[in-house]
Amino acid sequence: MIVYTDGGSRGNPGPAALGAVIQFGGTKKIYGEKIGNATNNIAEYSAIIFALKKIKQLVSKEKTKKLTVKIFMDSELAVRQLNGEYKIENTDLQPLWLAVWNLKIDFKKVIFAHVPREKNKEADRAVNRALDSSL
Repeated sequence: MIVYTDGGSRGNPGPAALGAVIQFGGTKKIYGEKIGNATNNIAEYSAIIFALKKIKQLVSKEKTKKLTVKIFMDSELAVRQLNGEYKIENTDLQPLWLAVWNLKIDFKKVIFAHVPREKNKEADRAVNRALDSSL
């Protein structure tokens, strides 16, 4: 399963949203959702958590245990933290990192990979659509 996630904040902190593009079996689902006021980094982590939870809803528990998920994002910080290359010094990010870690154990394997912003356009558009929506 291939996933692209993004999070954004206007103001950092400010109004924030997440975006997730989940691709599986020839199907592509795109999600965007406001998350209130947050920083960019919190929005990035929120997008990863959202995507992993959404995948668990979309597939059965048995399939989840056998599933390898590759999550692409343009947040180099989040990728390096989730891959154990950087410590999580920001106390606001520590519980979000832990939430990702706890979700990750329900899958066979979760891979976090960095992509340039221009390769993450769909997830970025989902963030901006959510931020621009009046709901």
